[in-house]
Amino acid sequence: MTQSLNPETAIAALSQQSQEQFVASMDGIFEHSPWVAERAWANRPFDSVETLHTAMVAAVEQASHQEQLDLICAHPELAGKEAAAGTLTKESTGEQKGAGLDQCTADELIRLRSLNASYLKKFGFPFVIAVKGLTRHQIMDTVDARLKNDAEVEFHTCLHEIGKIARFRLDAQFGA
Repeated sequence: MTQSLNPETAIAALSQQSQEQFVASMDGIFEHSPWVAERAWANRPFDSVETLHTAMVAAVEQASHQEQLDLICAHPELAGKEAAAGTLTKESTGEQKGAGLDQCTADELIRLRSLNASYLKKFGFPFVIAVKGLTRHQIMDTVDARLKNDAEVEFHTCLHEIGKIARFRLDAQFGA
């Protein structure tokens, strides 16, 4: 989709797309999970970024537990091996850079990677947070705090954060 159109016009044009075109247009909104857009497409027409986001979040909420777990696991570790290798999606790269995760000192990187490893070991899925507006220090403190939660709380927290990430990405895509 293009930012040269106003959001309402762009959403109206999106609503006219075939399912294949729609899924391609929504690529990257939900990390490596085109099934979310495939399912949300059935709820067209959309009249705003909000109704599009609501339909996409509903698709996640209605998914099986395994599909939800797979969605969580599709998210990269913060400042992890994918970031070091330069293989993050363009969306994740921008988000992590915006939070200063590309500027971690050696000690901060050791701390963050240790927190990520502890989180993954405890819960069996990666730590997910919408990093927009957060500093790397706030992110590390949040990982530390969330390690005190139980697995069910964290599972739902990750899904909630994924919904926030998707909204930020939709807003960026549509200039909303």
